[in-house]
Amino acid sequence: MRFVIVTGMSGAGKATALKTLEDAGFFCVDNLPIQLIKRFAEIAYDAQIQVDEVAISVDIRSGRALSQLNSCLSEIRDAGWKYEILFVDCSNETLVRRYKETRRNHPLSVKGGRIIDGIKKERVLIEFIREEADYIIDTSNLLVQEFKAELDKIFVQDMEYSNFIITVMSFGFKYGIPRDSDMVQDVRFLPNPYYDEKLRPLTGNDKEIQEYVMNCKESSEFLDKLMDMIFFLVPNYIKEGKNQLVISVGCTGGKHRSVTIANAVYDRLQKSRYTVRILHRDIGKDAIVKKL
Repeated sequence: MRFVIVTGMSGAGKATALKTLEDAGFFCVDNLPIQLIKRFAEIAYDAQIQVDEVAISVDIRSGRALSQLNSCLSEIRDAGWKYEILFVDCSNETLVRRYKETRRNHPLSVKGGRIIDGIKKERVLIEFIREEADYIIDTSNLLVQEFKAELDKIFVQDMEYSNFIITVMSFGFKYGIPRDSDMVQDVRFLPNPYYDEKLRPLTGNDKEIQEYVMNCKESSEFLDKLMDMIFFLVPNYIKEGKNQLVISVGCTGGKHRSVTIANAVYDRLQKSRYTVRILHRDIGKDAIVKKL
């Protein structure tokens, strides 16, 4: 039997997580009172009930009773019942933006007060749950479908999960270096397809460009050395408490070489236990600029 407790920051995506688990076949209960969790676990673990997967959400809506969660979970452990905690997190900046876009007030914000004050208060109150979480998913930079894909890996495919997200991003130097970059790699030393009129309209997502860029020993050698560095750095970042890494790969326009190398890095990282996503920030900007 699988018993999942979904919790986390308000506005981070708990409702989406619970709905995704429900679609995956879990019996789900939203905002279950703390006082009823042990009783619910007792019923769920009853062999006669014949429920294999259940999920409940617990969050700041529990009010003062939230402080009783630790003792409640201790009683569940003492009874021999297993549970998993999924903590859905998000940066303060992203949460503020989401609340403003939906024109909703944070549940802990004083009427007429600032949203950020409520967010900071909530983060302090639920930090003890985060410390006990089995899975932490930061949705700050995740699309809804990417978030659902991560949930599918954990709760459907039973894949090993690491609370670390790697974003591989291609970009064009003439449009500026991405501000959220942790690592910036310059691949302007590689052969440039731009000077071949037949290849110029294509992008690094096309096979012809990939073959052109990778058809030199410098490309494969650079890629091997870059991957060695990434696999060395990531465990050390994790030890320091970092939960995400943005690797930015740049060429002149962000259309050919950077896209090719970023895709290659992404493909290799897909075989690792880390959560990986790919973004091509400037892949279509040249065409837009020319039209203007």
